[in-house]
Amino acid sequence: MRVVEPFCQEPPRVGDPFECDPMLRGYLERVLPPALRPDIEADAQSLARRIREELVPLQQSDRTSEPRLVNWDPWGRRIDRVEHTALWRSCERLAAERGLVAIAYERAHGAYSRVHQFVLVHLFAPFCDVYTCPLAMSDGAARILETAGNAALAARALPHLLSRDPARFWTSGQWMTESTGGSDVGLSETVAVRDPDGVWRLYGRKWFTSAAASQMALTLARPQGNGPGGRGLALFYVEPRDAEGRPRNLVVHRLKDKLGTRKVPTAEITLEGTPAELVGEPRDGVRAIAPMLTLTRTWNAVCAVSGMRHAVSLALDYARRRVAFGAPLARKPLHVETLADLAAETEAAFQLTFAAVELLGREEVGEANEAERRLLRLLVPLAKLVTGKQAVAVASEALECFGGAGYVEDTGLPVLLRDAQVLPIWEGTTNVLALDVLRALAREGGLAELVAHVEASERESSDPELRRAAGAAVQAVRGAARWFEGAAARGSESVEAGARRFALTLGRGFALARLVRQASWELERGRGRAAAAARRFAALGVDAGRELDPADAHTVLDAWG
Repeated sequence: MRVVEPFCQEPPRVGDPFECDPMLRGYLERVLPPALRPDIEADAQSLARRIREELVPLQQSDRTSEPRLVNWDPWGRRIDRVEHTALWRSCERLAAERGLVAIAYERAHGAYSRVHQFVLVHLFAPFCDVYTCPLAMSDGAARILETAGNAALAARALPHLLSRDPARFWTSGQWMTESTGGSDVGLSETVAVRDPDGVWRLYGRKWFTSAAASQMALTLARPQGNGPGGRGLALFYVEPRDAEGRPRNLVVHRLKDKLGTRKVPTAEITLEGTPAELVGEPRDGVRAIAPMLTLTRTWNAVCAVSGMRHAVSLALDYARRRVAFGAPLARKPLHVETLADLAAETEAAFQLTFAAVELLGREEVGEANEAERRLLRLLVPLAKLVTGKQAVAVASEALECFGGAGYVEDTGLPVLLRDAQVLPIWEGTTNVLALDVLRALAREGGLAELVAHVEASERESSDPELRRAAGAAVQAVRGAARWFEGAAARGSESVEAGARRFALTLGRGFALARLVRQASWELERGRGRAAAAARRFAALGVDAGRELDPADAHTVLDAWG
């Protein structure tokens, strides 16, 4: 009797992250000046090669590894040392060498330096086990130290944060979250006391400190005698360890046991007189961290888009290899429809996010006008809010495209969904960001600029179908603007109740308008891929602004146990 070898399904393969991303390449062709494009694309291609050669194989072999907290040395000394995974150690070297933080501050490409940086982040993010977390916080810390006016601290830390030498490179932690409140940092209980020698010392518990092994951190604390709330807090710089690597009056209790981002060593710590330095004034600390939030939220959106593209790419490659009911899944009409919808969501998310990246780059080199600054202040929370929700939905649907294999850990697929779930949570949940959109509008405006930008996409579209898609975006954002005006007249509770739907409509409407702009440009060059994505995204819907009676919410919930 002849033994028949059992069938083994061929797994999806990772292609070249740059060459297999027409969305990214088309965007760069449209946006970059001809003098800059060869340099930036060459850098992207070089990084993509190193990702395939170094990170892709290591990511799978290191799949089950997690960071480890070592509290004691063999002789009973408290050391609280975090040991990273092999992939994280490789990512640290690669991130430093390729300047994933430094590029934005070297500013070799002027206003396009942020585009350059985040193109590399877009390539890097899916293969680094969320090493983007400390990089994002380091970028935010660098921006604060660059602009805070504290020359001594800038001279101390910036050369490390911006170094391309792995031996000198530092990352920064961000110690804001306490058990009293996550997004409401004004409830912080950490106290700063100035000792007789003039040294500030911090006392309190930080419930959630990401990248706990970083060489420095920025944290909020309340100087003794200051009043309550965010205005009473101050921003402090901390170097958690001395030259021998021993903790400086702090205790690391444990690493958090999280749903996802398990490679990120997130710790619960207590500060027991930890020495610190004031970054700026001894008050208004919440306002002082605003530049950091702008950047970490932008990183969040870029990583969301990058994760979506990776998940869809894997699902598409698998569909070409998986035969079911007599044909590859890639030839099954319903499966093709599903994948195309996911790709359309990803393309729109990319255009929304990189619109914010472009404005950020212009603002940092002083080229943004006042209207662009107002639009940037509005776009950053919108991009983070919209892409965070999209990333979870796309990752979930992508896993379904693999059937049972998408639910099996050693395929390496379930982590796509677990890690995506942090994206709508970290640096502000969807509701918190929706309220931030309202604050941005109250303080600086920006709604008129957003609506005008969307309207321009309709006027500039020569293709009738793209003009109809742009018209859907125009109708949605105009409707959202009318709702906002009417709700504001009815009172703050009415505005707050609808803030989430309002923000989602603005974000998705703007994303469609940007995708239409890219599609129009590509159609003029005989390429129809982006136009098909725009038509599909418009059909999926951009208007979440249906009016609901807030009283109904109480009626629904009051009967629940």
